[in-house]
Amino acid sequence: MINGQSLLENAAGKPRVALIAGPTASGKSDLAVKLALDTIARGADAVVINADSAQVYADLRVLSARPSPEEMLGVRHELFGAWDGADPCSAADWAEAAKERIAAAHRSGALPILVGGTGLYLQTLLEGISPVPPIDPGVRSEVRALSVSDAYAALQAEDPERASQLGPADSQRISRALEVVRSTGLPMHHWHRQITGGIAQDIALSPLILLPERRWLYERCDLRFALMWERGAVAEVEALLARGLADSLPVMRAIGVPEIAGYLRGELSRDEALAAGQQATRNYAKRQYTWLRNQNPAHWPRLEFENSIDFDYAASLLRI
Repeated sequence: MINGQSLLENAAGKPRVALIAGPTASGKSDLAVKLALDTIARGADAVVINADSAQVYADLRVLSARPSPEEMLGVRHELFGAWDGADPCSAADWAEAAKERIAAAHRSGALPILVGGTGLYLQTLLEGISPVPPIDPGVRSEVRALSVSDAYAALQAEDPERASQLGPADSQRISRALEVVRSTGLPMHHWHRQITGGIAQDIALSPLILLPERRWLYERCDLRFALMWERGAVAEVEALLARGLADSLPVMRAIGVPEIAGYLRGELSRDEALAAGQQATRNYAKRQYTWLRNQNPAHWPRLEFENSIDFDYAASLLRI
């Protein structure tokens, strides 16, 4: 018990959900397992639920740094490798699955521990999602055939409000906004006013954002990608290419896949592909870092550190 509150609910009786968010290679998965083991030692059960958009794919065990059975230390892990690469997992898809896992954990007397760095996944789960109708396939193909600069210029003309909120290199969100306005005839802000389905008001959230020192983080990113290369990442991408999956699928655009695919196709040397994969990983970590620092509520605790995480201090910030 902490301050008279149980591990599984707050004083108002709302079920508790822990959330550990951080950029790639920040140590959040290890921290989640430690929190789970600490919870179990204190008399309750715990389950770790993935909130990383690469770790959902079964095809990306190595390149997503999915925890191994040895790293899980006997703790239940959910939604890791749960989707086949041929089946895109949208934020809405993941949020629905996460809601089910969270509810099941509460029914069984376990603390759900969300862990990941995909901000859109977490935002959709907590705040809900706009009820945008399915995008017309013809519109999607048309938009995705555009260069990022042409898509951004089109968005500035067709939905200037949304365009003003995005950077000119934010390809994924630019394409999404352009698809929406062209397919539905209505801009994104129309749909954003109708957001539904979030669980934030129904749970007691115990969040923690990891913000490691950047130089240390980038060095970790470089080392981890090099280790992935040696430990099966090339074979993993080779298997993906053998399936003939469309390049537009999320699994084919995951960090490291295009770079290693370039190596396998003879377009890049080993050293060039390795360096490109490391750079892509650092860029991704930087984007995650910016999102996590700026796009979450100011009252969510931020843990800044270098080299290692003080578990006792981290647990105190989570207030569980």
